[in-house]
Amino acid sequence: MIHKSDFLVIGGGVAGMSYALRVANSGKGNVVLVCKTTLDEANTTKAQGGIASVTNLKVDNFDKHIADTMIAGDYISDPKAVENVVRNAPEAIQDLVNWGVNFDKKTDGSYDLHREGGHSEFRILHHADDTGNEIQRGLMEAVRQNEHITILENHYAVEIITQHHLGVEVTRRTPNIECYGAYILNPATQKIDTYLSKVTLMATGGCGAVYATTSNPSIATGDGIAMVYRAKGEVEHMEFVQFHPTVLYNPKETRPAFLITEAMRGYGGILRLPNGEEFMQRYDERLSLAPRDIVARAIDHEMKIHGLAHVCLDVTYKDAEETKKHFPHIYEKCLSLGIDITKEYIPVCPSAHYMCGGIKVGLNGESSIKRLYAVGECACTGLHGGNRLASNSLVEAVVYAKAAAEHSIEVCQDYELNLNVPEWDDAGTLSNEERVLITQSMKEVGEIMSNYVGIVRSNLRLKRAWNRLDLLYEETEKLFKQVKATKDICELRNMINVAYLITRQAIERKESRGLHYTISYPLHAND
Repeated sequence: MIHKSDFLVIGGGVAGMSYALRVANSGKGNVVLVCKTTLDEANTTKAQGGIASVTNLKVDNFDKHIADTMIAGDYISDPKAVENVVRNAPEAIQDLVNWGVNFDKKTDGSYDLHREGGHSEFRILHHADDTGNEIQRGLMEAVRQNEHITILENHYAVEIITQHHLGVEVTRRTPNIECYGAYILNPATQKIDTYLSKVTLMATGGCGAVYATTSNPSIATGDGIAMVYRAKGEVEHMEFVQFHPTVLYNPKETRPAFLITEAMRGYGGILRLPNGEEFMQRYDERLSLAPRDIVARAIDHEMKIHGLAHVCLDVTYKDAEETKKHFPHIYEKCLSLGIDITKEYIPVCPSAHYMCGGIKVGLNGESSIKRLYAVGECACTGLHGGNRLASNSLVEAVVYAKAAAEHSIEVCQDYELNLNVPEWDDAGTLSNEERVLITQSMKEVGEIMSNYVGIVRSNLRLKRAWNRLDLLYEETEKLFKQVKATKDICELRNMINVAYLITRQAIERKESRGLHYTISYPLHAND
């Protein structure tokens, strides 16, 4: 079946929904919003800490936020992207408020600001400890009420459509590759439908699920990055995988692992060994508020030298009622496991959290493929460089969604729907035995990435990962050609593609820089 729209949005987090609202309200056409599960399961909902913006001008300013971002990114960040996000952040905050999002305020009406690792000032707006959930709630209500947006929940994007599907040979050297929409799996019919569009936005989120333990939901399989890479689009900085230093240690809950927000360290939480000994003074003068890459490596090192499964975060010396007020969800979660955080240490360990690289885009969110934009975690704007500064991602998504919307509204009238696109060939069958193969391969990807392409890497580990992934790739591509396309096998293909990109680009970076730390190159190349 063929469907037509002016704007096709793939992904339903803060990036996809804020873009959809802008283009829908422009009067320039209709919008189809595709979400692989339900709108409330996006990565956005897992963001506890908050969203960064300069709002307290008495002590803070744009130059400080820019400097903090560049330092955290190990000066790999694109200065233009940093300037763009930081200076437009206050307006993005106001847009969210206008859409119905609530941020905590003090009694005098000013925002109640948190401070997180790498920030020189208190500039994190939040809603208790479930800021992402509040942003998602506000945007979902606005999207559902918009008559120009058609929402397709539990629909799965299989591939974006380019000249390749018209019989043209497309390589990475092909000029003027264009996107004409996407092939989407309909859960009701189990058929893959054709969605033609003038403009397509990729907002599929991250890829934490390629690791055995992640703070991301299991749906974070890097779909958008993989689809664009297969379509010969540019993808960069995939070696920079951010591991959140503190997820709740719970072997029964690994995907997603429960996040212990960085704001808890900004609140005064102290990292300790289980015996109560502090250790961050051995690694950085900023102690527990050092940037995430430093803290994650410090914890990883302490766990290895002491043979520990976790370290601890201590807020027991803080006022108990104040702790419960600021972190109600963390308090309740830990209490459900028999841990009273006002009296006991919180067991924590690092976990795959955020992809700093992705689909390469310009200041308007344009990818290297014409008519295709990318926003949010699946995009590489250049803001994060070698390491994302805490709470910069949500504001980046809103700022770039606006830029992408304004640009695509301006140019969409120049595009026509390509009516020559063929429908998907859905030949093939899938047996229960083949499903077992897919499930097992997914586990293998997670184990390979966690064991060999984790917080600390080496040339030998990366080469071993490459070899294992190559075998999985060959097996999976062969299976994909034999069976009917399902969500499971498409996710597996995407996970292998993304794992390959992380590994390959890690091999190509012959230095330790930002989040890419390798014992084969222990110092910066220019040291």
